[in-house]
Amino acid sequence: MINQYPWWKNLLIVIVVAVGALYALPNLYGEDPALQISSTRDADVSDAALGDVRSELNRLGIDPVAMDLEAQGLVVRFANTEDQLKAKDRLSLTMAEDYVIALNLAPATPDWLRSFNALPMYLGLDLRGGVHFLMEVDTDAAIEMAEQRYVGDLRGLLRENKVRYLTVSRVSNGGVDIKFRSAEEQQAGYSLIRKEYRNLLLEDEQRGEAFYISVKLAEDEIRETRKFAVQQNITTLRNRVNELGVAEPLIQRQGENRIVVQLPGVQDTARAKEILGATATLEFRLADETGNVQDALAGRVPAGSRLYKERNGSSVLIKKSIIITGDSITDAASGIDQRDGSPAVFITLDGKGAKKMNNVTKENVGKTMAVVFIENKTETTRVGDELVKNKRKVEEVISLATIREPLSKRFQITGLDNTEEARTLALLLRAGALSAPVDIIEERTVGPSLGQDSIDMGFKSVVIGFVLVLIFMAVYYKVFGLVANLALAFNLVMIVAVLSMFQATLTLPGIAGIVLTVGMAVDANVLIFERIREELRNGNSPQASIHSGYEKAVSTIADANITTLIAAMVLFGLGTGPIKGFAVTLTIGILTSMFTAIMGTRAVINLVYGGKRVTKLSI
Repeated sequence: MINQYPWWKNLLIVIVVAVGALYALPNLYGEDPALQISSTRDADVSDAALGDVRSELNRLGIDPVAMDLEAQGLVVRFANTEDQLKAKDRLSLTMAEDYVIALNLAPATPDWLRSFNALPMYLGLDLRGGVHFLMEVDTDAAIEMAEQRYVGDLRGLLRENKVRYLTVSRVSNGGVDIKFRSAEEQQAGYSLIRKEYRNLLLEDEQRGEAFYISVKLAEDEIRETRKFAVQQNITTLRNRVNELGVAEPLIQRQGENRIVVQLPGVQDTARAKEILGATATLEFRLADETGNVQDALAGRVPAGSRLYKERNGSSVLIKKSIIITGDSITDAASGIDQRDGSPAVFITLDGKGAKKMNNVTKENVGKTMAVVFIENKTETTRVGDELVKNKRKVEEVISLATIREPLSKRFQITGLDNTEEARTLALLLRAGALSAPVDIIEERTVGPSLGQDSIDMGFKSVVIGFVLVLIFMAVYYKVFGLVANLALAFNLVMIVAVLSMFQATLTLPGIAGIVLTVGMAVDANVLIFERIREELRNGNSPQASIHSGYEKAVSTIADANITTLIAAMVLFGLGTGPIKGFAVTLTIGILTSMFTAIMGTRAVINLVYGGKRVTKLSI
């Protein structure tokens, strides 16, 4: 008999609708203000920590909604933002030495839904509120650091091969100059560097009585260094965002040297800015114990040394050669020095860094090693009516310690001002140092109220469009229109379910894609229903008209949707954030509408009219 589905097709439709409803349901429960508590030592938060948190909250008279041990740490949910902020202030004082405590918003999904891994979809910055940063990477500084590394490498190469030279130094306008006494030494150095570093551009020349080799980076290497600096910074920023516990952040490149960072749901924007913009790293060097500090202060700094300031303001001579930098650090955790109770950072090195540290400290037992803290700061000052940003590089010695035994893979550093600084430094070292300084050139904060307004307006636009379509279809196509309306409602449920299952991010342009999908989903039914009307006008029976209407309209609907799907994929592939959000919901909407508008409505029509003697259709 025509117009009847086999049982398995009806069962398939019921299963799809049920699964869609299940995974769309978590979006009705909203979010709770929460604290995310994670260990600073990369260990799981224990039950003991849960007990400590509960005790502290009891002292404050705060009854949390829930306390859950999850993969990212302990999540404590509160009834309101006021309790959340009070708990944050208290726990930061009592537990911050061993734990990172971050403000967050946690989904209020019931446990029975979470057992099915049913979670709400993420909301973008324009809907949820949060912070938007546009950062500019100082790629010139990356080139400068690359040239500075070549200074050390070339100096070491000449020494190893016993080629005599006077100086190896970086030129202020770019490149490295190597100075020799004689042309013979110059040619020996030229041949050696040409053999070992084929990628460098070399030029030998005589300036007065001295002979020089001018070393410059090739254009390809400069281009790759700039590109790598931006890409490495994206990776580092992503690691730092993970430390902040932000769900579904957007971190992407914009242009040649800019990075966009969007952190939906972040409430502690000052902390986010501090962590993302910081460029703190460490350098381990040997102290110059033979030089005279007073002579250095008078301008006579010994060759191979530099004058640094300690945190107490006193000056100290440090050798220029670097043992290791923060790049060699694989893990860092803040803690307390057991000897004197001062803040400390416990360092773990990679294999190469551990070997180098061991070799240097083994040869220099009894001597002093300095830990140099380096941070690039951007200060804003007012000049007339304009705000001017000035970059300043801060380099200071935070620790001077005698090497009592060879150091290897694990050791600790002290000399930090407080536990907060120790935690921040450990976080930055753990996430990785930025390969080049970044400046936050644009900062926008989207408040939760503005985000809620966007949600309300977007929801209102969907509802208005949906209701108008429902009225039109019900009036114009009668019973068939009501069936189309039912399919349209389930289509919206399916879109939300798919977004939730894949944990995609819904943005304001995404809502526009959903509104467009509402019209497109009905368009398929309009084609089918008009085809059925045409068959009835041609004198066909109602059952044959239904069959022909669906069979003959499917190819037209498929062609129209496939062309739209191709356009949506192009938008997703070539577009940026907002355009991608529109393309995602449009693509999902096209696929779900084809299912609901063709299979879904056909199943309901079959149940209403299939297998019956029908003389007239309500269409």
